[in-house]
Amino acid sequence: MPSRKPAAIVFAAGLVVIVAGSVGLLLTRHSTPALRPVAAGVAALPVPTGPIAAPPQSAQADPVASPVSLTIPLIGVKTQLITLGLTAGGALQVPSTTSVAGWYTGSPRPGAIGSAIIVGHIDSPTGPGVFYRLSELRRGDDAYVKRADGTTVKFRVTSVQTYLKDHFPTQTVYGPTPDAELRLITCGGAFDPATGHYLSNIVVYATEVS
Repeated sequence: MPSRKPAAIVFAAGLVVIVAGSVGLLLTRHSTPALRPVAAGVAALPVPTGPIAAPPQSAQADPVASPVSLTIPLIGVKTQLITLGLTAGGALQVPSTTSVAGWYTGSPRPGAIGSAIIVGHIDSPTGPGVFYRLSELRRGDDAYVKRADGTTVKFRVTSVQTYLKDHFPTQTVYGPTPDAELRLITCGGAFDPATGHYLSNIVVYATEVS
C-alpha cells in the first residue's frame, strides 16, 4: 500500500478504538490533538471518553458471516474485533481495552445492506490506541473486514468527518442505507482536562467495493 507523509501531531480526539504501540505515535498528515496527559484524568482503563448516541436501527438477520478482524494498511491498523452491545443507559458500549476495535451487534454485519458500526479508542494515559491515526484517512483509502467464514470484504472511504458530541448526527451515522457501508468511530477534537473527555467524535464513512 502507498504511504503518505505524516503531518504535525496535535491533540487527537478519541472515543473508541486504538492502534497499540509506536504506530499511534507517528505524525499525522493533518492536525490532530496530541496524546492526553496522564494528569488529564483517567484513573484506570477501560474508560469511555463519553457515550455516542445509540443507533436507532435494530439488529436483523444478515446473509453474511460475523466480522472477526479489521485491517487498514495505510494507518497500520490490524485488530481483532470484539462484539459490542448497549449499556444499561442505552449508550453504545466501547471496547474494554484500547488495543482492539469492536463491532456493534445491533448494526448489520459488514458486507450486508446498511451501516455496519465499528468503534475503538483513540488513546489512553499510557499511549495511542487502535484508532489513533483514524483521522488520517481520506476519500479513496481502503479498509478490509475479515469474516468468520474466511471471506474478506473491502470498503473504500468516502468521507471523514468530525462532529461535536453535542451535535452528533445519529441518523446520518447509524441510519439505514441502500447499500453495504461501514462506519469507523473514535473520539476527536479538543481534549477537556477538566472532564477527562474529548469534545468531538471522528467518523469515517466507507462503502463496500469488493
